[in-house]
Amino acid sequence: MGHKNLTTLCYIQQEESYLMLHRIKKKDDMNQDKWLGVGGHLEEGESPEECLLREVKEETGLSLTSYLLRAIITFVSDKYPDEYMFLYTADGYEGTLTECAEGELKWIPRDEIGGLSLWEGDRIFFELLLTDIPFFSLKLVYTGDHLSDALLNGKPLALPPTITKVPSSQRVHS
Repeated sequence: MGHKNLTTLCYIQQEESYLMLHRIKKKDDMNQDKWLGVGGHLEEGESPEECLLREVKEETGLSLTSYLLRAIITFVSDKYPDEYMFLYTADGYEGTLTECAEGELKWIPRDEIGGLSLWEGDRIFFELLLTDIPFFSLKLVYTGDHLSDALLNGKPLALPPTITKVPSSQRVHS
């Protein structure tokens, strides 16, 4: 039995593009129609690195040869259980890209990723990855499907202008 609240996510880079997964094939998918990196839930006895390598291989057919743990992301929501995600980037792999049972895999140029349908919090941590800051901890608090609060390394983070703060009386406790 796996760990429902422990996950990995990886952004695989090829030159100036990232491999993104458009989640359009799974039924009852909380990520339906969203674009994500690749990853999934840790299985019993599995380390985050073992999960990363297994999930990337299962979803893409690729075997990672160069990857780095970049962050721990904590998701808090009034709609879904809390989740703790190990966020990786990778710039080396072997193999041939295969079809994914969860959606469509596509190499997206770095400057086009902002135009995709992403979770609001994913936009924040993707931008943090691009700035190449050292390892970080990010807490994302959702009210419904909307980001209501974010903390970077324990300190409040200003939300992007397109995200309006939810009044504290309506927020999940952060």
